[in-house]
Amino acid sequence: MNIEIEKKYRLTPDRRSRVEDALKRAGADFVRDDFEENTIYGGPILDRSASIVRIRRTQDRSILTFKRRIENDSDVKHQIEYESEISDADSIAKILLELKLEPKLVYEKRRSTWKMGPVEVVIDELPFGLFLEIEGSVIEIKEAEKLLEIEDLETEHETYPRITARFGKKVGDRVEARFPVTSSPQ
Repeated sequence: MNIEIEKKYRLTPDRRSRVEDALKRAGADFVRDDFEENTIYGGPILDRSASIVRIRRTQDRSILTFKRRIENDSDVKHQIEYESEISDADSIAKILLELKLEPKLVYEKRRSTWKMGPVEVVIDELPFGLFLEIEGSVIEIKEAEKLLEIEDLETEHETYPRITARFGKKVGDRVEARFPVTSSPQ
């Protein structure tokens, strides 16, 4: 069983800059910037087990993910997670529809990924805010907090899908959180 262990924090633009500076000072390796479109599927079987299936599309790949939260009282979130890169996201979406899973939420995200020793650190910009996630063991997350000087940061307990449900816009049968489309000068 794959268990994802991570902690999420809210950021301000100023705090984001300070975290990026701390990552550089700590010798973290910048991995990449991505723009993502995340589609969350739901249906009776997933709803009963408090699980989700997600198709994540980036510029150069698509990933199918299954997640189920393991409830605990900690600020550090534990989830069962299975992921697989997929070559044809549109066909997978059609398979999910045939299995009676419907797209419930869509949210866009700009993600900067860093590797700092054994942990992955990501800075996420969504239409409704800035966030930081640290993924690793509980002890590694605590050590990363100290290195990044973020022990005082507010922890975010909600998932992106739950926040999207609260702040997104109803579009047909689903809720979406997308960045505004900017027109380019001609």
